[in-house]
Amino acid sequence: MEHALIIIDMQQGSFTEATPRHDATGLVDRLNSLADAVRTRNGAVIFVQHDGPESDPHHPDLPGWKLLPTLDARSKDAIIRKKSCDAFLHTRLEEFLQSHSIERLIITGCATDYCVDTTVRSALARGYSTIVPSDGHTTMNRVHLPAEKIIEHHNAIWASFIAPRGSAMVCPCSDLELV
Repeated sequence: MEHALIIIDMQQGSFTEATPRHDATGLVDRLNSLADAVRTRNGAVIFVQHDGPESDPHHPDLPGWKLLPTLDARSKDAIIRKKSCDAFLHTRLEEFLQSHSIERLIITGCATDYCVDTTVRSALARGYSTIVPSDGHTTMNRVHLPAEKIIEHHNAIWASFIAPRGSAMVCPCSDLELV
């Protein structure tokens, strides 16, 4: 069974001084290590980029659309573009996964409480074996909760989510074993 590492919305427009993300530097390091491990085992690395509307920092014509320069994106990696929180909705993600016989997903990126959460739930509902590294996603402090609590909450939800093939496996990046 092939693995795919899905890295969501790690774009310059999401990581600004006005939108500080929890442990952004550490996250990029962990994602680069995971990407290396997946590539070594002939898995796919998929970068999902949000296409924002006009005047949105994630609009494809603006610098905020670009991936963070510290990410190790390579020419053989896939790019999937999306316009909603769900990386599956009206995108070519599922077609890509099926054409490469990928059944096991590792979902990471930004933001925990928006696009990562929606994509994890969508993957589980579609029957994919889903892994979410507990330290492989980030968000920012919200008015109602600090980022650390949002991340903790979502990790707990995904680990007990009711889905066709069961809940997501949630563990730290360092404990993730690709077989």
